[in-house]
Amino acid sequence: MLKEVCVENFTSIPNAIEKGADRIELCDNLSVGGTTVSHGVALKSIHYCKSKNIKVMAIIRPRGGNFIYSNDELNIMCEDILHLKELQVDGVVMGCLNNDGWIDTKAMSVLMEAANGLDITFHMAFDHIKQELHYDAMDWLIEHGVSRILTHGGPLETPIEENLLVLQKYMEYADDRIIVMPGGGITNKNIDFLAGNLKLREVHGTRILGAIS
Repeated sequence: MLKEVCVENFTSIPNAIEKGADRIELCDNLSVGGTTVSHGVALKSIHYCKSKNIKVMAIIRPRGGNFIYSNDELNIMCEDILHLKELQVDGVVMGCLNNDGWIDTKAMSVLMEAANGLDITFHMAFDHIKQELHYDAMDWLIEHGVSRILTHGGPLETPIEENLLVLQKYMEYADDRIIVMPGGGITNKNIDFLAGNLKLREVHGTRILGAIS
């Protein structure tokens, strides 16, 4: 089971790796759900992680709030992707929706073209897609080469333990065509319970290894 640890800045990374992080996600401003980190944080973090043979994912999100982006915001996101590619990030974490509770396929296609060659995670925007469209969304992401979906399995306010049935159904439907990576509220105290009830390939969180800062 791969453990992806989400960090806001470089200072937490050495301790996270020492405690057993298998992959790092760079994600500033976690209080608003995460935004793209600064150049300095990305540069230092990627360089350090490469020296430890640890892969780095970086969120591509210009602001908090919803996942419906203007053309200007989309251009910013593309520039951030290209910049992070130059820094040799391993992958990006992103998600765009439209007003109908569905993937903004045009926006995602633009971002994925910019991210060509990188590992791609569709983040928890997935949980804001209309419930009846989740399996169709999984199919679209699979067809377009997305590596994984980060999902809480329901509203973020609910404990993840209450979403086991939904997560299990997602994993069964994915059938190893795409990785379903649970996140949101996973800690070192409940990870063993989740692993005992789900066929986890990867998990994500800020506290899955306990305190790291």
